[in-house]
Amino acid sequence: MSLNETSVLSVKNLVVRYGSGCDACQESLEKNRCKLCGSVWAANDISLDVYPGEVLGIVGESGSGKTTLMRSLYFDFQPTSGSATLRDYKNSRKNIWDVSAAEQRLIKNTIMGMVYQSPALGLRMDYSAASNIAEKIIAAGSRNAGTMTKRAVELLEAVEIMTSRMNEAPKNFSGGMQQRVQISKALANNPALLLLDEVTTGLDLSVQAKVLDLIRRIKAKYGISILLVSHDLAVIRMLADRTIVMLDGKIAESGLTDQILEDPQHVYTQQLVHSLI
Repeated sequence: MSLNETSVLSVKNLVVRYGSGCDACQESLEKNRCKLCGSVWAANDISLDVYPGEVLGIVGESGSGKTTLMRSLYFDFQPTSGSATLRDYKNSRKNIWDVSAAEQRLIKNTIMGMVYQSPALGLRMDYSAASNIAEKIIAAGSRNAGTMTKRAVELLEAVEIMTSRMNEAPKNFSGGMQQRVQISKALANNPALLLLDEVTTGLDLSVQAKVLDLIRRIKAKYGISILLVSHDLAVIRMLADRTIVMLDGKIAESGLTDQILEDPQHVYTQQLVHSLI
């Protein structure tokens, strides 16, 4: 990964505000809520880049804006303002938040893959594991049943789910298996960028370790760029090349993960790192 390369994803000045806002908002924020008008700034002027083959970690407490950023990128809701461009969409020349819903669906189904904290958001729990993967492939325009079956087998094997269970519904699987099916679905169309939102939260420690090891192997095998959100600095330490620390909707600190861990500058980051020791 070289910072001289064209970024796979570039986000500039993202704002997600709930409420009308007022002229005094920025001077009147208590954490991320305006004391005067009550508007909540869930994301407040966030800018970042993800480079080819890199894992960019985003860490912060609940309510810091991490998930808001991720779900904005995956078009789960429309930001208040800001821009995001993708290397593989119009050569980074078009703000993806300004294009049509049809174009956004194309981006979701061909360039990005998303793994939610809750598998119920990313999977159809009553469909089979193979059908979940096929759904993503169909959404990208393929209709060849043989190709879809072959891809489902390949991906389920990659996430260590027995192909004998590919026709079972995820509702019958454990939480860790559901996350692995979500990961396989997200990879269905060889996305350039994988969005991982708190993928190990709520899992047993032994299962967490397996999922994290899987993510590491997927990165090595596919050379994919990853935006990884977590409240857990241990997860970030294990996977991220660079790290952004978020607090109250803003970026508090950013840098190489080793630098963040060894010499944190912001008081909040110092508290996070201390809690890890």
